[in-house]
Amino acid sequence: MKETIFLTGGSGLLALNWAIRVRNKYNVVLGLHDRQIQILGVRAVSVNLDSISDFESILKKFNPSLVIHTAGLTSVEVCELNPKLAKHINVSIAENVAKATSSLGIKMVQISTDHLFSGDELFAEETYPIAPCNVYGVTKAEAEVAVLQENPRALVVRTNFYGWGPSYRVSFSDLIISKLRSKKEIALFEDVYYSPILAETLIDKVHELVESKAEGIFNVVSSERISKYSFGQLIARYFELDSKYIIKGWVKDNPSLVKRPMDMSLSNKKAIQILKKKFGSIDDQIIRLREQEALGLINEIKNL
Repeated sequence: MKETIFLTGGSGLLALNWAIRVRNKYNVVLGLHDRQIQILGVRAVSVNLDSISDFESILKKFNPSLVIHTAGLTSVEVCELNPKLAKHINVSIAENVAKATSSLGIKMVQISTDHLFSGDELFAEETYPIAPCNVYGVTKAEAEVAVLQENPRALVVRTNFYGWGPSYRVSFSDLIISKLRSKKEIALFEDVYYSPILAETLIDKVHELVESKAEGIFNVVSSERISKYSFGQLIARYFELDSKYIIKGWVKDNPSLVKRPMDMSLSNKKAIQILKKKFGSIDDQIIRLREQEALGLINEIKNL
């Protein structure tokens, strides 16, 4: 009999990719708030994460072995303009999920971020001191603490992912591909670095960590550090698009932007040590991104 997994933020890009990736192996339940979603072979239910008791009732009904908390307010700009809303969605709701899963003895995965550091260090490890520079980073850091306090056996995943998104929630790679296919210019920062991972790879590695009974904080990212501009260049190369439309940009020329860390690269050595396998190169994962489209693996998501 298949085990059941429950995904919060069920209409989001990561949850949708997650559901499609694992639905043949698990019974998947998408927890939805406002938007209604239908995906073949996946159950969708409305859930109120503001109420611990309501959420516990849902969990008792479906009896999942794993809850993956993907719901969150991820826009850096919106978080900065609405710090109370950011704290409620990113911290209070994560804490509620942790309390509910802990009380019912259910494994929890908390999806965190790479926006947690000052940006002065390359390949930040899990033990490095937190120093977020914006409201989004502050609330995600607080969420990590709250989750592990309420559910010490939880797995907290720091990451920065890309993949195919629905029409209402495009990813960074979607944006680049769309612009280049439309022959429109897109400015990408040459002075902002990160270690992006394909959503599919992230999903696989998280399940491997869960199966390894991993707990606490893990960086699940690619092994390489790349600028946003160079990432765009790789997208252009492997999708056979004209890179002349990619304009080199610099954060210093955009003073109106909310402050962000200039280097968000994380080290995945801890995860590799546990799993005893590498994660594949950024090139390999972008090639897989194109394969997903060519094989029609993500048509359901793109058509939402």
